[in-house]
Amino acid sequence: MASRSLPTIPLAELEKHNNAKSCYVTIGSKVCDVTEFLSDHPGGEDLVLEWAGKDITAILADEASHVHSDAAYEILDEYHIGFLPQDHVLANVGGLLPPSPPLTPSNNAARGEERNRSHFETTDIVDDYKTHKFLDLNRPLLLQVWFGGFSKEFYLEQVHKPRHYKGGESAPLFGNFLEPLSKTPWWIVPTIWLPCISYGLYEAGKGLSIPVEAALFGLGLCIWTLVEYGLHRCLFHLDEKMPDNRVCITLHFVLHGIHHYLPMDKLRLVMPPALFTILATPFWKLAHTVFWNWHMGTAVYCGGIFGYVCYDLTHYFLHHKTLPAYYQELKKYHLEHHYKDYQKGFGVTSKFWDKVFGTELIYGPGLKKGVKAQ
Repeated sequence: MASRSLPTIPLAELEKHNNAKSCYVTIGSKVCDVTEFLSDHPGGEDLVLEWAGKDITAILADEASHVHSDAAYEILDEYHIGFLPQDHVLANVGGLLPPSPPLTPSNNAARGEERNRSHFETTDIVDDYKTHKFLDLNRPLLLQVWFGGFSKEFYLEQVHKPRHYKGGESAPLFGNFLEPLSKTPWWIVPTIWLPCISYGLYEAGKGLSIPVEAALFGLGLCIWTLVEYGLHRCLFHLDEKMPDNRVCITLHFVLHGIHHYLPMDKLRLVMPPALFTILATPFWKLAHTVFWNWHMGTAVYCGGIFGYVCYDLTHYFLHHKTLPAYYQELKKYHLEHHYKDYQKGFGVTSKFWDKVFGTELIYGPGLKKGVKAQ
């Protein structure tokens, strides 16, 4: 970077590049064109666009938002295109900034941050495979996991180091005609399941009064929150407790490992309908066993499925959209689960059960006081 002769960019010119078509940000007096990075930003492009044409030094180090890793600064270095005028010191909400700070964080000693330092980094596929000897993102992933001969310890270490595939696309999983089955746009979830829920409620209503049906639907919704937590913690994150063999490792990868490995893959953020049907079938039988009346069981089950729809949509939007204040806090919480401590923070739509079962993920100022990821 030092060998390049970079131009001086007037402040008036910087302020023109404040949209998705052309997005500049500054760090001190250094100007970076991050337009190409918008779609790859783990928090969604809207979060970057909020700072288009502005200085981001303070927000990169803001513990209340997210202390960015070394890789974030390396990415900025790649997009460095020029400087503000030397006599200009940019003012920001954090105060006056030095004219040209280095693109390095002052302190990133937290263990989890070091473990997941690929935050924001668009993975160099060739270098990543050469360095870690794990998975080649240019080839179908499933067979590599099956035939890789990885120990459980090595697999868990690698699969929880997030990679970001080029252009926000999906890395090949099967590499054949089964590939489309592994990809699900977010809108498929409400399109398929909301009509099913509506029909189920219609049928359940034939044997229940409206108040009773509403109460049972609400009960199912509440039950879902516990199921969501239980599935995420006890099935998707079996992790260290799973047997050390390739069958279990491969199943882990298909169910949830691939999401932690490639967390910003837009087409693998919600559950494929076929997989959800398999997982949901036992709960249909359970609902109609516990609630002996068919109409009651169906109403409760519909509430649970509606909870799932809310969960999957929330999960997608936490990764890719800017949301209201409550959901912004959930976004921070969920991204900490991915990038700091995958063994805590299992709640996606709520922290409630994490608090109940002692798996709440503490971050930000709490870490500074000595509470850190285990």
